[in-house]
Amino acid sequence: MDPLWLLVIVPPLLLFLFVPRWFGTVASFAGRGIVKVMIGALFLFFLNTFFGHLGVHVPINLATAALSGFLGVPGVMSLAAISLFIM
Repeated sequence: MDPLWLLVIVPPLLLFLFVPRWFGTVASFAGRGIVKVMIGALFLFFLNTFFGHLGVHVPINLATAALSGFLGVPGVMSLAAISLFIM
């Protein structure tokens, strides 16, 4: 068998075997991250809605949504404390 055929056949087979697992892992990780950021933005929306009259206003941007999404309720409380005491 000619070595050129091995160079033509083997790389697509390796890609076929390994890429779906890798792509599925990356897509799952990215999907979880996106969902957490969206939940964090929702937390911040509720914080601004219910505690806005007390002077708590945390801007909703990617950084604050990611922090509150990945840290959860303690992250939202820390952002509110920073908003009250520093800003």
